[in-house]
Amino acid sequence: MNALLELSVRTRLFARHHHDQRGGASHAVSLLISIAAYLPIFSLQRVEGRIFAPLAHTVVSALLVSFTLVPALLYFALRKPRVQRISPLLVWAQRGFKPLLSWAMRNGLAVSIACASVLVATGVLLPRLGSEFLPALNEGALYVTFTLPDNISAEQGRALTPLLKQKLRQSPEVVEVLSQLGRPEDGTDPTLPNNLEIFVKLKPLDQWRPSVPTLDALTYEMAQNLSDVPGIDFNFSQPIRDNVAENISGQFGQIAVEIYGDDLQQLQQLADSVRDRIASVPGAADVGVVKASESPQIVVQLDRDALPRYDLDMGLVQDYIETSLGGHVAAELWEGQRRFDVTVRLPPASRSDLSSIRAIKLPLKDGSVIPLSAVAQVKLGSGRAAITRENGKRYVGVRMNVRGRHLGSFVNEARARVASAVPLPDGYELTWGGEFENQERAMARLRLVIPIGLLLTFLLLFSTFGTLFDSLIIMAVVALALVGGVVGLAFASMPLSVSAAVGVIALLGQAVLNGVLIVSAIRARLARGEALELAVLLGTEERLRAVLMTAFLASLGLLPAALSHAIGSETQRPIAVVVVAGTVSAAFVSLVALPVFYAAMCRLRVWVSNSGREKPVVAAEPIN
Repeated sequence: MNALLELSVRTRLFARHHHDQRGGASHAVSLLISIAAYLPIFSLQRVEGRIFAPLAHTVVSALLVSFTLVPALLYFALRKPRVQRISPLLVWAQRGFKPLLSWAMRNGLAVSIACASVLVATGVLLPRLGSEFLPALNEGALYVTFTLPDNISAEQGRALTPLLKQKLRQSPEVVEVLSQLGRPEDGTDPTLPNNLEIFVKLKPLDQWRPSVPTLDALTYEMAQNLSDVPGIDFNFSQPIRDNVAENISGQFGQIAVEIYGDDLQQLQQLADSVRDRIASVPGAADVGVVKASESPQIVVQLDRDALPRYDLDMGLVQDYIETSLGGHVAAELWEGQRRFDVTVRLPPASRSDLSSIRAIKLPLKDGSVIPLSAVAQVKLGSGRAAITRENGKRYVGVRMNVRGRHLGSFVNEARARVASAVPLPDGYELTWGGEFENQERAMARLRLVIPIGLLLTFLLLFSTFGTLFDSLIIMAVVALALVGGVVGLAFASMPLSVSAAVGVIALLGQAVLNGVLIVSAIRARLARGEALELAVLLGTEERLRAVLMTAFLASLGLLPAALSHAIGSETQRPIAVVVVAGTVSAAFVSLVALPVFYAAMCRLRVWVSNSGREKPVVAAEPIN
């Protein structure tokens, strides 16, 4: 309803003046300008597109209703003459605004210097905000993934699980916990048997202790409690966030580093070096090497020099050992519609320990047999429990989370440290992945689409006013109108994210329409022959009500969202903060800075035009 009322008021006031064919702004052009401002939101893809596309569809639908249904309803509502009531608030605003605008017109240089200073300060502040993809959503639960010791058995894992649950329950914000040990029964998740996942349900945020105000603080406390348990590696996430992160990078954690190469030992050493460097970066949390566990194995190492003495072929010997220990399918057995494989291998007593395996008899070509120990060394060893591949290459991953710091700045610093301290051998490759990939992709798309939207807006302004002069002034003032959004993010300690960018896009359309309202009123008075100063003053005062009503509706309507800290408010708060703070700056710039700049540029244009003309030559008469 706020959007419909605001757009209805804008539409009525926006198209009131039609004194000349080009000076007035039609309903159709204002509709197209509003839609053009939201084009970048329509272009968003994947996660951000699913989140913010409904916002763009809702606003555009409200625009269409405000330009079709609302005027028809107003026609029936306003057919009877009514006494127009002037709001006392508007009278008070006009009394305070007239001296302010008059002072600004008399001190145009000071206003210009102040605006330039604010614009430069905002440009310095913007990189310091940091960046992230989307604000971390508080889902009301935690999802903790543990990597237990490599050689732990299922029984030992079940014995350790209650201790880990008890450590998590030490935080009073925990309601209940649910654990899952090992890999899923359906085999859809390639986790190892030493994998333990615990779901932690939390109390509502308003019931948390004052000493633990945020989810990061609670996570840090739980991590400190779990650090007392030796030999475990853990990662904190949330149920939905964990699934999204795993779908993006294939690993747990917000950020994943994948090192590709051929030699597993070399990959492990590189992964350990990368882990150590990243762990020293401020903000790094839950840093660990993924799938680095090893399992005990029986190693049968054939003696290449001994095999020819017995006239044995290495391939045949390997097949014989594989059949003896692991088994080989020799036939099929059918019972009705059921089929069973008939496997041939040695009985358990002949392969239960190292001495039995060493005594396995190998047949020779002359019919005699020799023990396996005559041509092979049988011993206990260890090997990787899992070898992961991607794009046909082996890789070892390093995963991590970021707490107490913005994602973008962390990734930049971590990349620089790893690149300078961990040289890669020839044939090895290191890639970074995770949430910041979505951020880079979304921001790159916005950097492409927003200029297109601005260009389309400029063309619509030019088609409305018919001059580059008015169109360029409105577009130039838009940058000043966005200052409030950046300052609002700084005061709220929020980084620049896709959510904040959506708020900037919404604010952009509002700032452009504010400028069109002011300029169209000034042009209408100039067309009636009024002096420049008087036309600027009276035209701006005439639009005071429309601009203030727009600012109040937008800021007050979104103020609860900007102040909310409830579960699920993290995504909408940056948009609300940008719009609430930005409407204030947009209103001030439109009502104060724009009239000053417009009058100054008009004088400059007249001066340039007059200076280009030739002055008449006056002959001096002699004095008698």
